[in-house]
Amino acid sequence: MLKALKVAAVCLAVLFAGAQFVRPSRTNPAAEPGRSLEEHVAVPPEVAEVLERSCADCHSNRTRWPWYSRVAPASWFVADHVNHGRSHLNFDQWARYDARESADMLRHICHEARVGSMPLGSYTLLHPRARLTPRDVQALCGWAEKSVAGKAGAG
Repeated sequence: MLKALKVAAVCLAVLFAGAQFVRPSRTNPAAEPGRSLEEHVAVPPEVAEVLERSCADCHSNRTRWPWYSRVAPASWFVADHVNHGRSHLNFDQWARYDARESADMLRHICHEARVGSMPLGSYTLLHPRARLTPRDVQALCGWAEKSVAGKAGAG
C-alpha cells in the first residue's frame, strides 16, 4: 500500500511538472484609440471604479494576471475565463457594437450585476474586493439605464 502511494505521488508530481510546459497565452492587446467604452459612453467616476475593480480583469484588455495564472492547471482556467469574458464583452472593443448592441450590453451589465451572476463566484473567491455591493449594483444599473435612455433619445 505504501509503495503504491509513493508511485502515485511520483506520477502526480511528474504530471504537475509536465503540465507547466503547456502554457496558455496571457495577452493584453494594445488599446486602439476610439474603441473603448469610455470613448463612446459617459462613465461617471464611481461607475468606472466598479468596472475596473470588478469587471476589467475579464472584460477588457487590461487584465491583471495574478501569480497563479502562471501555474498549471490554474493558468488554463484563468486564461479560458479571460478569453471567454472578452469574447462576450470587451470594454476596450466597445466600438464593435452598434447602437442596439451597445444598449443590449448596457442592459446586460445591469442584469448580470443585479442577479449576482457577475463577477463570477470563482473570481470573487480569490478577489473579494471585486464583490459587488448593493450600492455598486445600484450605480451600475442607474448608469446603464441612463445611458440607454440617452442613446434612445439621441437616435
